[in-house]
Amino acid sequence: MNIIYLEHYAGSPKLGMEFRPYYLAQRWVKAGHHVTIVASSYSHLRTKNPDLKGQPYHTEIEDGIRWFWIAGPAYSGNGMGRVRNILSFLNGVERYWKLICAAGKPDAVIASSTYPLDIYPAKKIAKHYGAKLVYEVHDLWPLSPMELGHMSPHHPFIMVMQRAENECCKSCDAIVSLLPCAQEHFVEHGMAPEKFHCVPNGIVAQDWEKPLPEHPVYEEKLKKLHDDGWFLVAYTGAHGVANALDSFVEAGSFLSGEKVKLLLIGPGPERERLKKKAAQIAPENVELLDPVGRDDMPGLLHQMDALYIGLQRQPLFRFGVSPNKLMDYMMAAKPVIFAIEAGNDMVQEAQCGISIPPEDSAYIADAVRQLAAMPAEARAAMGERGRQYILQHHDYDILAKQFLEILETC
Repeated sequence: MNIIYLEHYAGSPKLGMEFRPYYLAQRWVKAGHHVTIVASSYSHLRTKNPDLKGQPYHTEIEDGIRWFWIAGPAYSGNGMGRVRNILSFLNGVERYWKLICAAGKPDAVIASSTYPLDIYPAKKIAKHYGAKLVYEVHDLWPLSPMELGHMSPHHPFIMVMQRAENECCKSCDAIVSLLPCAQEHFVEHGMAPEKFHCVPNGIVAQDWEKPLPEHPVYEEKLKKLHDDGWFLVAYTGAHGVANALDSFVEAGSFLSGEKVKLLLIGPGPERERLKKKAAQIAPENVELLDPVGRDDMPGLLHQMDALYIGLQRQPLFRFGVSPNKLMDYMMAAKPVIFAIEAGNDMVQEAQCGISIPPEDSAYIADAVRQLAAMPAEARAAMGERGRQYILQHHDYDILAKQFLEILETC
């Protein structure tokens, strides 16, 4: 097949997030297919953006994938700068669609940007070439800015986005969603039920087959804590409002006098405030450590006894969640405390930890005590169930085949 993959924010291991389009395309190319990823030259998600040297577009081949970069202006935040960036990408696809398809007649066109507006140029390309049209859903727009940002359904921005989402539901041959419980939402907006497919986020199994470092990050500190009898529970990742880390810090005050250490490791705007709070209410049981690199994460997680993930309670999560962090935790084969109220619960499905209500420090402390009281062998078996679950359901080798079957049969 010849596949055109429109994903405004697509990245690669060389450039940084987001990785999903790269990992899927890489496997499709290995299977003998041709893939063009179309992306903006600027994304706030990447650690490095390609330099087009003043050119309006640029094509290159990397790892067998053809990349078509469209020049986009830099921006910060979610203001008019980001709107201009979005419009530059849409205008670029509209303007250069023949060049985008210069490698050959496409058999499938995937509209995959976070916002649904790329359905319009994607539909134009698919119609011209008689290709299949697929909408890949990362977040529900405009429902996300309505429920999270409290925007009115009558706001012009929301109305434009809703019209685009309705077009996706009406025109696409298939809708591929990262959110497992979103089918009913799309049916309400005009999608035939049989067009819905869930292909969640995934992991690259090979990344976890590498030998652990001889001296992992924080080795001396963590070994001393273990030798002194401390049970270590870690949260790794962004320290933002959405991560609901106040309850994790507050759980430390319930564990006062017990040899349990709650560790927070990562960057974010809430980090300094949480550090001060931990020092005030639970100095013995809560500690914040400096962030570590992605390559250091397997070695770090391996040294923990259990891992924690939580999010604020949000009605939007009724459609399901697919956090990359959770998959890392499960691949590390450690028990997980899952404090998210969502339409799905991978920890419960895999029986690899304890699921509790979100934003409740007492429940977190009780879950920690339960895990600490278990024999080490029982915790190891619990963690291994999580690892096997991810390998069976979330390996990108498997997900790429699932997605390809949808493209071939829709």
